[in-house]
Amino acid sequence: MASTRDWFETVEEAQHRARKRLPRSVYLALVAGTEKGLTAGDNVAAFDEITWRPHVADLHAKRETATTVMGQEVSMPVLVSPTGVQAVHPDGEVAVARAAAAEDVAMGLSSFASKPVEEVGAAHSKLFFQMYWVGSRETILARADRARAAGAKGLIMTLDWSFASRRDWGSPPIPDKIDLKNAVKFAPEVLRKPRWLATYLRSGGIPELSVPNLALGGEEPPNFFGAYGQWMGTPLPTWEDVAWLRQQWGGPFMLKGITRPDDARRAVDAGVSAISVSTHGGNNLDGTPGAIRSLPGVVDAVGDQVEVVMDGGVRRGSDVVKAMALGARAVMIGRAYLWGMAASGERGVQNVLSILRQGIDEALLGLGKASVHDLTREDVVLPPHFTRD
Repeated sequence: MASTRDWFETVEEAQHRARKRLPRSVYLALVAGTEKGLTAGDNVAAFDEITWRPHVADLHAKRETATTVMGQEVSMPVLVSPTGVQAVHPDGEVAVARAAAAEDVAMGLSSFASKPVEEVGAAHSKLFFQMYWVGSRETILARADRARAAGAKGLIMTLDWSFASRRDWGSPPIPDKIDLKNAVKFAPEVLRKPRWLATYLRSGGIPELSVPNLALGGEEPPNFFGAYGQWMGTPLPTWEDVAWLRQQWGGPFMLKGITRPDDARRAVDAGVSAISVSTHGGNNLDGTPGAIRSLPGVVDAVGDQVEVVMDGGVRRGSDVVKAMALGARAVMIGRAYLWGMAASGERGVQNVLSILRQGIDEALLGLGKASVHDLTREDVVLPPHFTRD
């Protein structure tokens, strides 16, 4: 089916439409990576090095894509990754939740999200709440309890973020608030994108940069940099802290940011339910290999003791299948659905998920697989020295 005004055929086209629609600074914030962007680039490029070993006969007329992740039944092995303040569309994470519910996939909600967990939980029941180690243990546990009360079925603890703000190739400045001074400063690029501006004006205002999920008991939500300040002022977490939060939560618990087998084994020792092999989209330590390169070593280290998902560089359904062939239970997507939302709001997010679903099915057909659970490493060819253990 050819692309139309209301439907795009590939994630790459969603990115192209997002670039055309968004103010320059907003778009660049979506694609930026730490320092030179080496890891952000390798997250994507590494998938191109993996090739197939397809079959040509006795193929299956129907393929099964459903699976379970952290106790949630989902229609395909794709999860919406938690991403912070979403200024690409006024409906933000609520729109994403509705699209995820429509496509029957689980969603991770960032504690730095622009919408309260209560609103997002009301829109989608298959919700995982993501937390950084911000504040005291008492405060962290209170935020987790708030998420549970809002319907969160699992917790994601993110450790793969150092917030290095250096971008050798030019990251856009992020204002701490939209006041008169910043409105004037950003006006030229915003006025060049009247459709984006009109969408916000119809919703009742300009983007807010507050972080409502860090506030408790009627507190005023901090802005993004206030939240960042809280994070910077908190002592760095230990493995003991990971085990403590997992025990206090008591339900499905994912640790996000693993790239090394030894860290994966420590996570198992801490009692986690799942591991996300992730580089935070290339926004942590630049020069770390793309996440897909680290996946096989992590899978080999933990076996079937915990579920392993992968996050980073997924742009096609075939990327999902490659990750599963290397041992992932599922993948998480970030930039891909944000581009979809920038292009067409909730419908654009659903469009991206539909593209990935179709690509998964096509890859399964070519490989002669009846189910995503039948995939093995024999279905792909890795070049020498591809993995990073």
